[in-house]
Amino acid sequence: MTSIEKKIKSVSELAEISADLKGQGKKIVLCHGVFDLLHIGHIRYLNQAKEHGDILIVSLTPDRFVDKGPDRPAFTEILRAEALASLGQTDFVTINEWPTAVETLRLIRPDIYAKGDEFKDVEGDTVGKIGIEADVVKEIGAELVFTSDIVFSSSNLINRYLTKNSEEMDEYLRMFRTRYELNEILGMLDKMEELKVLVVGDTILDEYQIASALGKSSKDPILALKYQSHEMYAGGALAIANHVANFAGEVTLFSMLGEKERHEEFIREKLNSKIVPHFFTQPGSPTILKRRFIDGYSLSKVMEIYIMNDDPLPKKVDKALCEQLEQHLNGYDLVIVADFGHGIITPSMVELLSGKTPYLAVNTQANAGNRGFNTIGKYPHVDFFSLAEHELRLETRDQVSDLRPLLIEVGENLGVKLSMVTEGSRGCSLWNPVSEFVRVPSFNSNVVDRVGAGDALFSVSAMAACMGLHEELVGFFGNVAGALAVQIMGNDKSIGKQAMQKYITATLK
Repeated sequence: MTSIEKKIKSVSELAEISADLKGQGKKIVLCHGVFDLLHIGHIRYLNQAKEHGDILIVSLTPDRFVDKGPDRPAFTEILRAEALASLGQTDFVTINEWPTAVETLRLIRPDIYAKGDEFKDVEGDTVGKIGIEADVVKEIGAELVFTSDIVFSSSNLINRYLTKNSEEMDEYLRMFRTRYELNEILGMLDKMEELKVLVVGDTILDEYQIASALGKSSKDPILALKYQSHEMYAGGALAIANHVANFAGEVTLFSMLGEKERHEEFIREKLNSKIVPHFFTQPGSPTILKRRFIDGYSLSKVMEIYIMNDDPLPKKVDKALCEQLEQHLNGYDLVIVADFGHGIITPSMVELLSGKTPYLAVNTQANAGNRGFNTIGKYPHVDFFSLAEHELRLETRDQVSDLRPLLIEVGENLGVKLSMVTEGSRGCSLWNPVSEFVRVPSFNSNVVDRVGAGDALFSVSAMAACMGLHEELVGFFGNVAGALAVQIMGNDKSIGKQAMQKYITATLK
């Protein structure tokens, strides 16, 4: 084992080592960060930190918790640990096991917790968790110190010299930085907290059956799979409500569950505690479940099964649902309709929503379960819509024309304030009746799973549109949410404000 390898320990190992060293009268200093691109600012920070004690321990954020923007970290946790361990001033290095240093502080119990000068404003730290860490430092009887020297940003250096962005994106970001200040952008996310939002739509449970491919069956022309594991996620309107609840001040959900195979306990457990749910019952039906079979090696989807009843709702249920909904409509700034075309959004509800909603944002999804019958044109009026390219083309029955005239045509027909079409890796385009057509390129991301990315984009862009933000900002916020969502398997977790703030901060540095 080399001298560098000897320095790299697990958190639990360092907890024991720290206790032994403190018993010998040694003063322990802990530093923590991402250290994605080791630079002179880091070296001076570590040098100054070491001056406060005898032993310097450095913990670094693991790859899975680095939310600094597209294609981050640039260097894996192993390489970052080796780089830190190669420095003479470090005595030990550990790869943290949590998103923050909170648990590590409690286990290692240093005498000094050292942070850089840029973290001094604990109260004003909108993107980090230094405030929580400062509380834990007090809890364990340690001292929080701030080093003071030149400050460089790894994110800025990576954006300037190591970016994987396209030329189009680099040019776009250069122009974007001249139009908007970072604090101004982050303040817009904070302002979303003033919104009262109602989410209406289909509850969908996404079940992932993970399996390994065995090959062709010996008796039938089918692929044989070996079961490995399974997961279930709260999708559809549930996922959208969870995204919205991380930003808006008040969130109410109107949706439908099945009379059998209801899964209500699971659903309520997965909902953000801020959400006030109103669940109606579809008689004689299961809660909608989409079961996907996933190749465990490539994470490619092999097959999908829909478990649902998409027959029209009984008139009695439809009437009761609309009556309850009508009582709530005027109490919200924004009504988001997650219309997956599986039955809850009836013609009578469409009429109600289009006529009595203060600000109506709609996504009509085209999927295998509605075979192209669920298009935005069934709504007489919407204020904002977000559609994927194929959904817009279905509405216009136009497979080949440029998207711009199609977006304008549909927007004019619906009397929109703002319309949006997403184009996958090409980004999104937006149009409103009083200004020019705007295109916002997409951010590079390590794609894990595209399921739910459109829902995240729609959720955030709908709130931005309701606030009256410029269409460029609506597309920008939506694309950031989508870039974060494709890095998540299914709807395993929702997009949070802090993750958005960190991503935007790193991208615009």
